[in-house]
Amino acid sequence: MKRTVFPTPASKSILSKSTLSAALAFALLTAGSLGVVSSPAHADDDMCNVPKADWKTKEALREKLTADGWDVRKVKTEDGCFEVYAIDAKGKKVEAYFNPATFDTVKIKQED
Repeated sequence: MKRTVFPTPASKSILSKSTLSAALAFALLTAGSLGVVSSPAHADDDMCNVPKADWKTKEALREKLTADGWDVRKVKTEDGCFEVYAIDAKGKKVEAYFNPATFDTVKIKQED
């Protein structure tokens, strides 16, 4: 007798088609939800999507903010924006994000 390499049809499945469909739908919804929930918070990427060649310097931003009455503590690059830690002209601690080409404010968090 010749052996076959193809498997024989399996007996009845333990799970019905509706159960498998429900499980698949749940898995897709869960995966989609995790993608939304776990995405990190960033400054608006569209506002900071500027080619490096068009960037002004951190020093120029520091000078502008100092002239506006800010006490700038730190300027760094974060997600394509300049991130500034400072005391603003009103004496409030701020964490602000600026477009590196225009110095427009993208996002600002103030201490109450």
